[in-house]
Amino acid sequence: MQCPLEMKPRWERRKDARPQELLAAALDLFVERGFASTRLEDVAKRAGVSKGTLYLYFTNKEELFKAVVRDTIVPALGAAEDMIASFEGHSADLLRAVMMAWWENAGATKSSGMIKLVMAESNNFPDIAVFYREEVIQRGSTMIGGMLERAVARGDFRPLDVFLTTQILIAPMLMLMLWKHSIGPCDMAELDPVAFIDAFLTMTLTGLLPRAPDLSAAAP
Repeated sequence: MQCPLEMKPRWERRKDARPQELLAAALDLFVERGFASTRLEDVAKRAGVSKGTLYLYFTNKEELFKAVVRDTIVPALGAAEDMIASFEGHSADLLRAVMMAWWENAGATKSSGMIKLVMAESNNFPDIAVFYREEVIQRGSTMIGGMLERAVARGDFRPLDVFLTTQILIAPMLMLMLWKHSIGPCDMAELDPVAFIDAFLTMTLTGLLPRAPDLSAAAP
């Protein structure tokens, strides 16, 4: 006599996976269609669940959007913050490591399309713009600003305007993400993002690193 296999009903086996499936489906649709055109029933359908099941986890589309950001983008910020906190080498190496890791963990992923959504729909949906600014932009700016202050305090970088330099470092990364999810005059087909970031950092560090003293003027 064979012992019957212990198998849970299908809905119960998938219960723990459902929030993640819903977040993945929501990310796909938000990036493809934007916030306004994404319907909760379409998210549920793509995730393979009923709309009622979606409401067990998320009360509305705004809460779903926030959950997607916290699941896909915020962890990359946390990883960068941990890297900065534990790094002991030269600040130039740290800046390069943080920027490259950010591209790998966020910029090169589908979640990078969320910034285009926020920029395009912030006027019509100011609440999601405020949320994104507080959860991502301000946190990221604070992180980079702290890294620059560390570099100046250690003498790794020359004295600089931390706020302006932070914006200068962020701008090309934002542009890469916008280009990645755009069709138009900005052709990304032949642009290697990693090579672009490397070239940008090489140029930027030339200005950030302390200049060696000019000893020729003191020569007899």
